Amino acid sequence: MNDGSTTARAIDRAALRRWPQRQALAPEPPWLHGEVARRMAERLQIMKRVPTVVIDWWSRSGGGGELLRAAYPKAQQLRVEPAAVMQRPKAASPWWSAQRWRADHLLAESSVPDGQAQLLWANMMLHAVADPGALFAQWRKALSMEGFVMFSTLGPDTLRTLRQTYRDAGRGVAHAPFVDMHDLGDMLLRAGFAHPVT
Repeated sequence: MNDGSTTARAIDRAALRRWPQRQALAPEPPWLHGEVARRMAERLQIMKRVPTVVIDWWSRSGGGGELLRAAYPKAQQLRVEPAAVMQRPKAASPWWSAQRWRADHLLAESSVPDGQAQLLWANMMLHAVADPGALFAQWRKALSMEGFVMFSTLGPDTLRTLRQTYRDAGRGVAHAPFVDMHDLGDMLLRAGFAHPVT
């Protein structure tokens, strides 16, 4: 992908800021995000350690909140959102809303505590990040020594037909390039993670 000195991709940063804002306006996460979250949650059973602190990165659009609460009902849930979503004004929840009574907390990406979480979950958001390697380093700081990260993302073969359609029509590139899983594994190792499984 590159010479290893940077993991940043050439992506329109303004478009990246708008994407989570649009997702946050939707009444619920996209169907695909929910389906991928369900399949990821099935794999939580293989983890031997039960986390006491769970970070749900870009929780609003990831669709995994209820699944994580069901899997780890006693864990503190930290919901992390990008700055673009946190800055949006939102309507106050009614007093009877389940949201008011949950034992989870909403945080901006810049205010995640270091070294507390045993699980960091990030569903269908990494492909919307300009510098995955820098984000992996941030995730590593957020995890305890024995913590683990689970994430899903789109890969280079995703939307291949769409890209070909754009090429055939003489149009520009359909979307930013997606990162290969082997490159993601290398980035994880550089960020300090051990034993990445892709």
